[in-house]
This record gives sequence, structure tokens and C-alpha cells, in this order.
Amino acid sequence: MAIFGGVPLFYMELALGQFHRVGAIPIWKNICPIFKGIGFAICIINLYVAFYYNTIIAWALYYFYSSFTATLPWTSCANPWNTPNCTSYLGRSNVTWTKDSRSPAEEFYMRRVLVLQNSQGLDEVGGVRWHLLLCLFLIFAIVYFSLWKGVKTSGKVVWVTATLPYIVLFVLLIRGTTLPGAWRGIVFYLRPDWEKLTSTAVWVDAAAQIFFSLGPGFGVLLALASYNPFHNNCYRDAMVTSVINCLTSFLSGFVIFTVLGYMAEMRGVEVEDVAKDKGPSLLFITYPEAIGNMVGSTFFAILFFLMMITLGLDSTFGGLEAVITAIMDEYPHLLAKRRERFVLGLITVCFLGSLATLTNGGSYIVKLLEEFGAGCSILAVVLLEAIAVSWFYGIQQFCSDVKAMLGFTPGIYWQVCWVAISPVFLAFIIVSSLLDQPPLTLFDYQYPAWSISVGYLIGASSFLCIPVYMAYKLVWTPGSLKQRLAVCLQPEKTKGELPLESVGRAPAP
Repeated sequence: MAIFGGVPLFYMELALGQFHRVGAIPIWKNICPIFKGIGFAICIINLYVAFYYNTIIAWALYYFYSSFTATLPWTSCANPWNTPNCTSYLGRSNVTWTKDSRSPAEEFYMRRVLVLQNSQGLDEVGGVRWHLLLCLFLIFAIVYFSLWKGVKTSGKVVWVTATLPYIVLFVLLIRGTTLPGAWRGIVFYLRPDWEKLTSTAVWVDAAAQIFFSLGPGFGVLLALASYNPFHNNCYRDAMVTSVINCLTSFLSGFVIFTVLGYMAEMRGVEVEDVAKDKGPSLLFITYPEAIGNMVGSTFFAILFFLMMITLGLDSTFGGLEAVITAIMDEYPHLLAKRRERFVLGLITVCFLGSLATLTNGGSYIVKLLEEFGAGCSILAVVLLEAIAVSWFYGIQQFCSDVKAMLGFTPGIYWQVCWVAISPVFLAFIIVSSLLDQPPLTLFDYQYPAWSISVGYLIGASSFLCIPVYMAYKLVWTPGSLKQRLAVCLQPEKTKGELPLESVGRAPAP
């Protein structure tokens, strides 16, 4: 996934952003104007992600606040939100674990944080929960004051949000390897299950993981690379960043699975029975439960959720900076001197768009947006981006641009990936995922058919920007159809090497 899809497209976006020095919307007038809708689609996808992703960070902030106590609230069954099914094995032996048993951590997450017992599903989501509203407000306040001045402020904040998680990861890894049963989790993590490689869903999940972690298609790389000096070695940056990203993911696996092995040891079950949870359930149920059983649980809980918050903020900074850069570069005459007000307006829109996810049934909306807001749509955007650059702009022209910056032409491997392998790979993943759609569920809730239709509309709403803009461009361009196509497929101008200040850029600090 990374070799033939993620890394080549990561390199491509870094080179595009560094050469043209503008965001995801206006860059297309220098590449292939008819594909400008890709930029608008990227902005809409980032907004959908902001609507639900920051809510997950707000959950982490609530956990972080709840961790400042001698006894963690998800380690006991003696709380007002607990039910008779609550089963705790903390400090006890010979505990019988049945299919109806619920851990204190599970009930804290579902009944205290999400309050799912007060919602019947998407048909009745209930009211907004004030404590999560306050957490979300604090998250967006941090985001605003980190982005309002541009890369001068966000670049300094990222020094903290990007480095702190590594310190916490190593602390948690050392602690995890000392837990009873940790070896079981490590063996489960490193032992491949060859049968699952025949499942399309596994490959789709792997592709989504690569694209979410490396970031091609979200406009982040275009935006941040546009602040680089013209002759910066973006090839080296792409290689180093990709390797660090993969190694970080590999290291994180040890952090997670040592704890899952410990959980399996404590429950007296197999690791695969504990590892069946994924996504938010893994972060907010399984791992907190394991932390609650450790010596020094309060300390490790604070560390873990602080890490989650900083990781989440780091991703949010990138996604919203992509939107900010794209729109401000598209309308510089209106927004160049109004960045602070524009960022405030964007953050306000994201905050209001997130309110539905703060209701009693908000987690159902989070799942819907997570599934459809940036699933196949982001893969389709990256596919069209690769086609537009390699086939219409031309692989030779693109390689010439890279040579102008770096002094050497990309090798044949990169050119073949950009022209053929990556597009075919992405097309296969998209078609496979659309043809093999498992039922959408969250816990015991089965999503109704109408909600799936809404999900497809959400996914299509961003992608439709591309054909709509194509039609608009063709209609408003003068001349015959042949002349219109010729104009729409050719770059409006070629920047070449310009000083950063001439395109409204200053190198990032």
C-alpha cells in the first residue's frame, strides 16, 4: 500500500506544492484548469472530517479531565451510570466473564461519556451534552489560536504536538512490555493471518490507514509544501517522513498489543477476543481498562490521553490549514489581510457543524461521517489528482518541474507509479470497496437504510464538485467545444521559479 500508493503520491503532492506555491484550489490553473473542482472537493472533505474528528478529541479531553483523581472512574462498578451487567476483575480472582458482561470502562464510555442509553439511534439523537460542548469549545479555541497567524504560530505549536507523543509512546511501551501476558499480544501482533489477505475489506482498510497517516489527497501536503524554499529537497523529505511514519505506526502497534495481551491474560481469554474492538472503542474502552488495572494508573491515564489530544490537534491543524491556504490563495484580494477573521469564521462553521455529534446519539453521527465523509471520496480525489498530473499536465512536464527544483529527474520507478501503478491501484480499491459494503453497525445498533443513503449523499457531495466545475468551466469558456477543451486542459500560466514573496509566501520558521 505504502510502496505503490501512499509514498509516490506523497512525493507528488510535496513537489506540486513546493513548485507552484499555492493551495489546493488555485494550484489547478497552473496544472489543468478543468480539474479545479478537486481543490473544492478537498476542502469539503476536510470540513466533514473536522465535524467529527474534533469531537473525538473532545472525548479524549473529557477522559483527560476525568483522569485527575486517585481512583479512575472507569475502574469501578459503583457509579450511578453502572448497570447490573457491570463486571470488574480489578483486584479480584475467579471472575466469570459472560457474553452479557460489561466492563466498567465500557459502561463509562457508553453510558457516562456518550450517554447512549438516552438515544434510540439516529431517529432520536436527544439533546446536546454540556460537558462535551465545553470540551469541544476548548479544543476549537486551541485550534484557532494556533492557526490564526499562519505557519508562524502553528509551526511553533507543532513542535510540541508532534514531539510529545513520541515521548509518551516510549514511556507506554516500556510499561507495556513489563505487564503480565504482554508477550501474547506481541506474538498476536507479529503473526500474520494469511486468510485475511484474501479479504477486500482488509486491503481497503490498509489503504485508508496509509492515506490518513501520510495525508495525500487532503491538501495538507500541498499547503505546507507551498511554504518551502524553491530548492528544498522535497524528495528527501518525502522519503524520511514516510519511513518515520511507518516506523511510528509499527511502534504504536507494540504499545497497543502489549496491553491487549495483558487484557487477555487478566480476562482469561484469547488476544483476538480482546482485539476485536477497533477505532474509538479501542482507544476509549480497551486501553483505558488496561491502564486502570496498572500500578500508577492515574499517571499513565493522564499521559495516554494527553498523547491522544496532541496527536488529534496535530491532524486538525493540518486539515484546517489546507482549507485556509486553499481558500485564501484563491481569493487573496478579499482575504489576504483578513486571515484572523477568516480563520475565526471557519472555526465557527466547524464548531456549529460538530454540534450534532455532541448529542446523546452523537456517536452514531460520528460513525456515519467517519465512514462516508472521507472514505471512498478521498481515494477518488487522489485518483483524479494522479490522472490529472500524470496524463493531462504530463509526466515529462512534471518531472521537468521537479528537476528545476532538485537538480535531478525522478527515477523510472516514480514515473511508472504516477502514470500507471498508483491510478490502477486506487481504482481497484475504490471499486472493491463499493462492491463489498458490509452492514454499518455501531455496538448493537444497525444503521437504517435511509441513513446509508444519507451517507452516500455525504460522500458524493464532495466528489460532485469535480464534474460540476468541469461543466461550469466548459460552459463559460468561449469558443467551439474543441477550443474550449484545449483551453481547459492547458495550464493558464507557468510560474517557474518565483520568489516566495511574489505569491504571498514567506518560508515557514
